Amino acid sequence: MSAQDFRIGYGYDVHRLAEGETLVLGGVRIPSARGTVAHSDGDVLLHALCDAMLGALALGDIGEHFPDTDPEWRGVSSMELTRACMRLIDERGWEVVNADMTLILERPKILPYKPAMRENIAQALGAGVDRVSLKATTGERIGFTGREEGSAAHAVVLLGRKP
Repeated sequence: MSAQDFRIGYGYDVHRLAEGETLVLGGVRIPSARGTVAHSDGDVLLHALCDAMLGALALGDIGEHFPDTDPEWRGVSSMELTRACMRLIDERGWEVVNADMTLILERPKILPYKPAMRENIAQALGAGVDRVSLKATTGERIGFTGREEGSAAHAVVLLGRKP
């Protein structure tokens, strides 16, 4: 294989948090007093992943494909957006080799939800769970994440040409 057989994409996303909103991360609804303020379900983790996937093939970003000005995407599950991005990759002859993501959120702690999140993401990518890495950290009580004003996520994806 040559370097032309691989593509790397990077994604980053942030969302405000507010009382009474729903918190969805990695396709899992997580009990929390504060949830994401967003046009879709606000899954910051999957939004970063989608941007990484689209970026790997220079296909723009999530806002270009699923604009928050379009009522069609109001309240949509970010799992659906991730599957749509995966279809774009698949149609062009690529597959996910691996995805590595970091969630930045002061609370709630997501350790109990990580296995389900990884499983959801792996399924949407058509990859094994062993190809989906998910890490979480806090803002150490500094910055917007530390003050619990918002959440953030980083994602890196490696695509390979399908055999």
